[in-house]
Amino acid sequence: MLPAILLVDDDPTTNFLSTRLLNRLGVSEEIVVALNGAEALGQLQQRCPATADAACPALVLLDVNMPVMDGFEFLEAYQQLPAETRQHTVIVMLTTSMLATDRQRAEQLPVAGFLTKPLTREKLAAILQQHFGLVLPE
Repeated sequence: MLPAILLVDDDPTTNFLSTRLLNRLGVSEEIVVALNGAEALGQLQQRCPATADAACPALVLLDVNMPVMDGFEFLEAYQQLPAETRQHTVIVMLTTSMLATDRQRAEQLPVAGFLTKPLTREKLAAILQQHFGLVLPE
């Protein structure tokens, strides 16, 4: 089980459905939601390295298109954070964008994967297996 998962998306329906799936599968002790990249950066700065009362998100599911700070702006700012803040976090882009340019741009940044919405059990299982060696129970 992961200590925390950070969902970064401005769409309340996506956040609701993703949170519901994650809770139903019991893969994380805590689900944190940020509505844009700026909120997500604040969460990471506050939680990583984790204090006694806040767990550093092991997984960030990041949307591309958001107001205030989009996914790419978040990733560029994320690269500037101290290494100890970034060392335990895997970032996967979860987006509706099918643009080849977005995928190519993501490959140049610290992203472990690029998936299309919605988050499904199968997509989550693949992420957990590949990056954390975890297998979802049947």
